[in-house]
Parts: sequence; structure tokens; C-alpha cells
Amino acid sequence: MKNTVFTGAATAIITPMTETGVDYEALGRLIDFQLEQGIDAIVASGTTGEGSTLTDREHEELITFCVKRIAGKVPVIAGTGSNDTAHAIERTKTACKAGADAVLLVTPYYNKTTQRGLIASFGAIADASSVPCILYNVPSRTGLNMLPETLNVLADHERIAALKEACGNISQVAKEMEMCGDRLDVYSGNDDQTVPILSLGGKGVISTVSNIIPAEMAAICRKFFAGDVKGAAELQLRYLRLMNQMMIETNPIPVKGACAAMGFGKYILRLPLVEMEENNYRKMLQLMQEQGLEVQA
Repeated sequence: MKNTVFTGAATAIITPMTETGVDYEALGRLIDFQLEQGIDAIVASGTTGEGSTLTDREHEELITFCVKRIAGKVPVIAGTGSNDTAHAIERTKTACKAGADAVLLVTPYYNKTTQRGLIASFGAIADASSVPCILYNVPSRTGLNMLPETLNVLADHERIAALKEACGNISQVAKEMEMCGDRLDVYSGNDDQTVPILSLGGKGVISTVSNIIPAEMAAICRKFFAGDVKGAAELQLRYLRLMNQMMIETNPIPVKGACAAMGFGKYILRLPLVEMEENNYRKMLQLMQEQGLEVQA
């Protein structure tokens, strides 16, 4: 069995921005909030962190900042995936040098590839990495579904440790678990499927909504692992509408607005992303208030 990167809930953290760059003051406060609320890991520069629009210099500075701010309290996972394998290798090397505990590698988008191409590409990145690699399957965004048979091959690589699974197909997740066994940890990539994936043997969730409710997402996992499956399910269902609202428009459009409403930076996104529709924004704020969150309307 390979070493597990983390167990429980990890936040795919947003990247607060100003008109000219990264807002490190707001990011630092958001990280502190996550740690105070008991989150189990932080993922920086992922999809939710708008990693694809960060320059290479910003990416390096962001990972370095997160590593220093977190100071070993929880693992730091750096999003380093790309549709260009060579670029992914360079970002992975940079993240390793900056002190990341693991890297997150999305399947190639737009130019996609075949299943054989996935094996070759992820193998090359993992060969270049000095830390564990978490693969990320999210066909709704990439147009490419990584099959269980492909994962079965990749799981043999010594540095491919885990999968963030956001295919949405529980039957596929079950097959992945059955084929890969303890050679590959699996994390839910969808907040609303946290408990179902835990029930199949998952290690936790890499969450979007935990940007604003980190304690609650961590509690879902802790309840489950403590044997309180009913309590974990009840907690997930309590926050289901809020989880769904985070996906009412393309992630991270809603959650970045939610974080801004809680005081974590301005509501600034990089094109092609734009602020969410006003009616969706108002509904989100209402749901947040109903859950006891303090927001600035």
C-alpha cells in the first residue's frame, strides 16, 4: 500500500485576486480560516484556484506562499496539470521544489488524447515528480473520461498515489475501487457524492464548498470514519442545496462570489470567467444566510 496523502476533506482553495495580480493578504486569511476550522488538506492552483490562468511565475509564487503559510500543519497539494505534458512536467518540478506535499494532475483537455496517451502522459509527469501524484478525472470539463482499466495500469506507478474522481458515475467508481484496490486512494471530486464515495472505500473529498464551510465538510468525513454513517449522510444532505448552488454556474464563479461575500477578497475572476448572474448570486447569498454564514450583501 502506498502512503496516503490525506484522509478527510481537502479544500480546493480559490485564488483571491486584485485587478493586477494575486491578493495574498486575502489568501492568507482564507488559509488561516481553513486551518482554524479543521480542514485536512489544501489544494492550490487547481480548477477552483483558476490555475489555468496563472502565469508560471504566479503559480510558483502561489505554491511557495501556501507552503510557507500552512507550515506543515496540513498537506499542500499543488495543481500542476495541463493539456501540454511538457508544461505539466515543468509546473510539477516547480511545485516539488516549492515544497508541495503532492501534485494534482487533471486529464488533458481540448487536445484530449486516447487512453494509451493518458498512460504515457501521466507516466511521464509522475516520473518527473518527487512527490505523490493525484490524478484528476473530470470529463464534464475535459471531454475525456479516464477508464478504470487505464487507472489499473497507472496505479502500478510508485508515485501515482490517488485519484480525484468527478466522473459522476458511481458504478464507474465502484469498478475503479474493485480493480485498483489499495494501490490507489480515491477522493470524491463532487461535494454531493462525498458519502457515496466514502461508502465504497474512498479516503475523502477534494471540495469546492469547503471554501466557505470547511468545518462541516471535514465533519462529514470524520463522522463517516468514526462509524456514524447516518450522521455523515444527514450532514451532507443538510448542505446539499448549498453544494449544488456552488455549481449553478461554472466553478469557481459561484464560490469565488461566496468567498468575497464573506470578506475573503474582491469578487474578481479572470476571463473567460465572469461574475455570476444576479438572480443566482442573490439565491446563493440567501442559502448562505440560511446556513448561518455571515455575508456582506
